[in-house]
Amino acid sequence: MGGRAAPLGRCLRPCYIPAMRLVTWNINSIRLRFELLRDVAETLRPDVLCLQETKVVDALFPAEACRDLGFPHLAFHGMKGYNGVAILSKLPIEDTATPGWCDRTDCRHLVARIAGAEVHCLYVPAGGDVPNVDANPKFAHKLDFLKQVTAWYAGTYKPGDRVILAGDLNIAPLETDVWSHKQLLGVVSHTPVEVEALAGLRDSLGWVDAVRHFVPPGERLYTWWSYRSPDWSVNDRGRRLDHVWVTPALAGGLRSALVARECRSWPQPSDHVPVLVDIDL
Repeated sequence: MGGRAAPLGRCLRPCYIPAMRLVTWNINSIRLRFELLRDVAETLRPDVLCLQETKVVDALFPAEACRDLGFPHLAFHGMKGYNGVAILSKLPIEDTATPGWCDRTDCRHLVARIAGAEVHCLYVPAGGDVPNVDANPKFAHKLDFLKQVTAWYAGTYKPGDRVILAGDLNIAPLETDVWSHKQLLGVVSHTPVEVEALAGLRDSLGWVDAVRHFVPPGERLYTWWSYRSPDWSVNDRGRRLDHVWVTPALAGGLRSALVARECRSWPQPSDHVPVLVDIDL
């Protein structure tokens, strides 16, 4: 740990040795925060680690350093300065795919077959600041992206397939997923049109929200806090933007979940924290 990281909180259910421990994290630059990645790997001990916003071209991805962390199997799909997704695995990766959306190659979706399941690492566009499709092309792109992804899942898979969707979906769907439902109704990430679009994606396969499987909907839960907040932990103006979903075929194997809130206090943190789910496959 090198003295950098405070101890993490308890699991949301008693500890269990799973067939797969999956962690998803928007790292906000893997090269800038590689030491924090080391801390996450050592503290949470995932079998599979899904990363978003790696912000590095494939030729410069720190593959050997990731293998040294104990992840011999890697898949990554990146670009210079923006976006980028990666899957680090202790288990063999049998096959990969990199779906593209909205006629762009912007490195937001990576699929890997691991242990008989498909793991999808997804980074949904943030959508800019103005929730208006006419005034803000980024917001229009976000909604188009969700529409295309939703149709693809509905047409490609069935609820009986073994699929895990993990990543920064950039939408906080529940009132308790934001610090103030009333004040954020007009703020990108919690607007009704985005929440409706995310519900459509969820309904495409009857996805099960793995974290809310353990945390009641009435309980507040966040995974992101703005860098603009002078004291994020006191103000606690967070949003739950990072999610892990499973198809109904895997829902019975869910064993525990954890939002690693303490990581937000580490030096030079990402504005997102890791989300962990234990799944018995």
